[in-house]
Amino acid sequence: MIDSNNPIILASKSPRRKRICELADLPYEIFVVDTDEAVDNQLSIEEIPVAIALGKMHAVKERFSLENRTILAADTIVELDGKIVGKPADRDAAIETLKFLSGREHRVVTGVVLYSPEKTTQFSETTYVSFNPLSEEQIAYYVDKYAPYDKAGAYAIQEWIGAVAIKEIKGDFYNVMGLPIQRILPLLEIAR
Repeated sequence: MIDSNNPIILASKSPRRKRICELADLPYEIFVVDTDEAVDNQLSIEEIPVAIALGKMHAVKERFSLENRTILAADTIVELDGKIVGKPADRDAAIETLKFLSGREHRVVTGVVLYSPEKTTQFSETTYVSFNPLSEEQIAYYVDKYAPYDKAGAYAIQEWIGAVAIKEIKGDFYNVMGLPIQRILPLLEIAR
């Protein structure tokens, strides 16, 4: 049972995932271990973020001896034209990424691993996001003001760009933020 005396372990340093847990009144503690997030090209787009989340969960479980706690790990990727659009390394990469997404539809896929002493559940959630065409000035403004360097696809849906650039979403808004909370909550026994 998840309650304030026994919060889940969130294996993520993402401020967006923390915010989603807070919005859902899901008690959590953060435990993070840096892990290899290299992409295995033998896996499907849906399997890649699940494999990365599984690595995060195992690293946290082993490092902190958390066998008796519930651990939530996730990873989000953006895909367009069969290409994974990762976190941009710098301003130029962020600008090029947003130019690539401008006026097009892409997929946001989040892999989730939920470990408990009883069982481990893993799944991926896909949301389709369509961008309006963006001008070079809009892209430069967003990158310079919001510095989206820690975000897959070089954007955060809950920021300025979400209001201006996003034409349509097919699927879960919170999945695009980084955590499909509506699929996770039913898997947890939450004390209210």
